[in-house]
Amino acid sequence: MTTLYLAGGCFWGVQKFFDQFDAVQETQTGYANGRTEAPTYEEVCWQDTGHAETVKVTFDETKKSVQDLLADYFLIIDPLSINRQGFDAGTQYRTGIYYDDPALLPDIQAAWDREAARIGQPLAVEILPLANFSPAEPYHQKYLDRFPTGYCHIKPWLLSLEARRKRAARQPRK
Repeated sequence: MTTLYLAGGCFWGVQKFFDQFDAVQETQTGYANGRTEAPTYEEVCWQDTGHAETVKVTFDETKKSVQDLLADYFLIIDPLSINRQGFDAGTQYRTGIYYDDPALLPDIQAAWDREAARIGQPLAVEILPLANFSPAEPYHQKYLDRFPTGYCHIKPWLLSLEARRKRAARQPRK
């Protein structure tokens, strides 16, 4: 199994998005790369802890490569926006790709470079080693499964992307 830590705005939608993929074995919302240990949501929002709302994504790389996973990640974020995604603003909503295995860096950088070339300018998505990760409170885990009409900055059709891809693959070509 391979693990990446992906910050992409509010973690509720990011978790819901990645949970749809067969290759993803586990997701967990949390707070990454901040200055304090085990922060609460309130501390992250109001006390400038430096953490980003992040989703730990554990996936089977034989089913989905790092570059393919990150190509999907780029579908759900505005990679040029600084400290903002959707209506959420603040450093906790910055975008970032964090890793705990340096061997993943070449694939991460290749995916970042490909997206920057597609857009035609450098991205505001940070790539950093994981300094720390603290799981979010239980009420933040699988939030949109429990509250399907809760806020999400991700386009609703992207939350069923895997199903759409499977359906399209079964369609006969004309």
